[in-house]
Amino acid sequence: MPELPEVETIARALAPGLIGRVVTGVAVPDVKVLAGPQTRAAFERAIAGREITDISRRAKLLLVHLAPRPEVQDDEDAVLAFHLKMTGRFHIAPTAEAIPVHARLLLRLTDGNALIFSDVRRFGTARLLSPQGLTAWDFYAALGPEPWDMTPHAFEAALAKRTTRIKAALLDQTVIAGIGNIYADESLFAARIRPDAPATSLSPGQRHTLLTSIQAVIERAIAAGGSTIRDYRTPDGVEGGFQHQFAVYGKAGEPCPACGQPLVAIKVAGRTSTFCPRCQK
Repeated sequence: MPELPEVETIARALAPGLIGRVVTGVAVPDVKVLAGPQTRAAFERAIAGREITDISRRAKLLLVHLAPRPEVQDDEDAVLAFHLKMTGRFHIAPTAEAIPVHARLLLRLTDGNALIFSDVRRFGTARLLSPQGLTAWDFYAALGPEPWDMTPHAFEAALAKRTTRIKAALLDQTVIAGIGNIYADESLFAARIRPDAPATSLSPGQRHTLLTSIQAVIERAIAAGGSTIRDYRTPDGVEGGFQHQFAVYGKAGEPCPACGQPLVAIKVAGRTSTFCPRCQK
């Protein structure tokens, strides 16, 4: 599943080709993608004629910000929230091109291009909301702070309330937003903390080191364009590069890059977690 660095990379790549364009029409090859409005006709009525004013990200959500329609009295701003789930991908292509086989939603634009959302596994969703509806959406409202917005004091307080193991706490989007399996493993290795350590067992110093490690790992991953394990590509079709910098993720049995001892894989919160039993205490 694309995590924070991948969705941030997508948002930055899409912005130049989308901001300032107006949605002239919509095609929905797979109505399953619509989380609201849930019919093709209602979705197109609600979005056609709107100018794209910004592209942003919150946690693992891609947000397309839309202006009011000039011809609709008392119309208001809207936000199209995409959840990529396992295999959601975006690219911009000329409207005249054939619709890709796995395309689920197309937004046709005034410049003759279309924003295309494709999804092989068909788990991804698109949800059109007002700004007030976005903040009231229970999933969105429950999200924890972004890694850069989390203060050491807030991070310590959040972990102190968790009886789960530390990796499970990092994967909980209500604690800190945007972290998944890859960046939890890499951050825990950087902080030298075992993934199965109880969250409440960490000292204040360990929690501060972990937060600093999370921020550093995420920044490095964004700079590398995210991580490509299987499906993820940027909107230009390019693989991410951070997988070449992994210290532990997916490397069970290989030597630890710090001490040389074989890395070990265990299950934490139902996810495979790789770590060094010597370096991570």
